[in-house]
Amino acid sequence: MSVLASLAVDAWSSMLRVLLHYRRSPGLLAVSLAVPVLMVVVFGYVFGSAITVPGDASGASGAAGVPGASGVSAASGASGAGSVDGYREFLMPGLFAMVAVNGIMPTMVGAARDVGRGVTDRLRSMAVSRTGLLLGQTLADLLVSVVVLALLAAVGLVVGWRIRGGPADAVGAFGLLLLFRFAMTWVGLLLGLAVGKEEAAGQLVVAVFPLTMVTNAFVPTGGMPGWLAAVAEWNPMSAVVQAGRDLFGNPSAPTAAWPMQHAVPATLLWCAVLLLVCGPFAVRKFATHGT
Repeated sequence: MSVLASLAVDAWSSMLRVLLHYRRSPGLLAVSLAVPVLMVVVFGYVFGSAITVPGDASGASGAAGVPGASGVSAASGASGAGSVDGYREFLMPGLFAMVAVNGIMPTMVGAARDVGRGVTDRLRSMAVSRTGLLLGQTLADLLVSVVVLALLAAVGLVVGWRIRGGPADAVGAFGLLLLFRFAMTWVGLLLGLAVGKEEAAGQLVVAVFPLTMVTNAFVPTGGMPGWLAAVAEWNPMSAVVQAGRDLFGNPSAPTAAWPMQHAVPATLLWCAVLLLVCGPFAVRKFATHGT
C-alpha cells in the first residue's frame, strides 16, 4: 500500500473512532449543538440591548453605547435595521469565529485523554500513519463544526442576521471559518499531547477565553486603550471576524491595522502559520511520546 493510501485509510479509521465517540456520548453532541443557540441569546439579546451599532437607522446615539465606536459602518442594504438588529448583524461573524476558535477545546481534551488512558501508546505500537491518525481526528472535528456552524447560521437568520453579500462571498466566508477551525484543531492536538492529562487539559481550556474576548468580535476596538486595541487587532480571531463581516456584508468597524484592512489575506496567513508550525510539531510529539 502506498504512503498516501495508508494515510487515507488511517485517517478514515481515526475519524470514525472520534465520530463514534460522539455517537456514544449524546450529551457531548447536545452541548455542541446547544451552545450556538445560547451564544446568540446571551450575546445577541443581553449585549444587544445595551450596545448599538452606529450606521443603523437609529445609530445617531450608537456611539454612546460603544465609546470610540463611531467608525462602525453598516453594510449596504442594512441601514433599515434597528439598533439591536444591527448589533446582531455586527455580532454574528464574531460568534462564527468563536466556534472556529473553540476547535482547540475538544481536540486538546481528546488528545490528552488518549495519552492519559494509554491509547496513544497503543496506537504508536501499531504500523499506522502518525499523520493519518491525527488528521482523522481533525477531520472528525471539522464535520461536527459544519453542523454547529449551520445551526448557528440558522439561529442567526431567525433573530435577524442577514447575508448582505453575494453567494460566492458567503461561501468564501464559511470556507475561511472552516479553514481556521481546522488550523485551531491542530493547535489543540499539540497542546493536548504536550499536557498529557485530561484534567490539566480541561483546566487549560480557560486560557482560550481571553483569546476570544480580546478581539473585535463583540465590540469595536476603537473604544479600547491603545495597547489593548493593538493586541485585539493582531489577534488571529479578529482577522477572521473582520473577514466574515467583509464577505457577509455585515456592519464593521475596521481600523488602520494591516490585518483589519486586509482581513482575508491575514486570515489565510494566520492559518498557514498555525498549520505549518503546529501540524509537524503535533505529529512529532505523537510519534515520540514517552521516548
